[in-house]
Amino acid sequence: MKRSKLSGIIPVVFFILIWEFLGRAGIFQREIFPPFTAVLNEFFVLLKGGVLLENFLASFKRVVIGFFLGAITGIFAGIIMGCNRILDRTFSPLISFLYPVPALGWLPVLMLWIGVNEMLPITIIFICSFFPVCYSTVSGIKNVDRNIIDVARTLGATKFKVLKNILLPLALPYIFTGLRLEAGMAWRVIIAAEMVAIPVGMGSLMMRAESLIRMDIIIVCLFVLSVMTFLFEKILFLLEKKLIFWKSE
Repeated sequence: MKRSKLSGIIPVVFFILIWEFLGRAGIFQREIFPPFTAVLNEFFVLLKGGVLLENFLASFKRVVIGFFLGAITGIFAGIIMGCNRILDRTFSPLISFLYPVPALGWLPVLMLWIGVNEMLPITIIFICSFFPVCYSTVSGIKNVDRNIIDVARTLGATKFKVLKNILLPLALPYIFTGLRLEAGMAWRVIIAAEMVAIPVGMGSLMMRAESLIRMDIIIVCLFVLSVMTFLFEKILFLLEKKLIFWKSE
């Protein structure tokens, strides 16, 4: 166990050392390629001044609201479509048609429909989360063995009990797969969404840094983005492991 952890740390340390060396060797302009220590120092400066926290909290709030609403709506819609063949046949073509459209592809349309305001990035995150989670939920319910459902109904189980005790538990791996994939994607999308005239947020901070040629600030923002993407996916993975206990048996 210790060796496996050490083998994962060594490449990171080696990468940081190479980064620091190249940043201080004068091969590249320092404004374009700052050393690791300069980026780390800027991280603490931004954190101490409250700039990083203010922009991070703005982005965090948008991601949580958009992802939560998109995931809940996607799961609910997926359950209805997965349990009702008529609704599935009615809405599946629409979902299949809209699902491939990138979330950021809706940006110009939403800018005209709802304007450039707080709802813009939240709506983008909602769209980013809804379609994959809905699709995963429908797929999960459809892949449940129908023989199990038939046996349960033969024993007198109601439709609600079949949904609660059979369909949802067996569809959870599919649902969590969609949730984990989109949890990371939500943080990737929010950065681009906030770059469009949004005054506060990690994307907005990156745009201001780019105009001032502050690569150190941009890298700090990318680091925060990376950490949050990892944490969101890790939290959902641990939640999945706890809820879907039979997967580890």
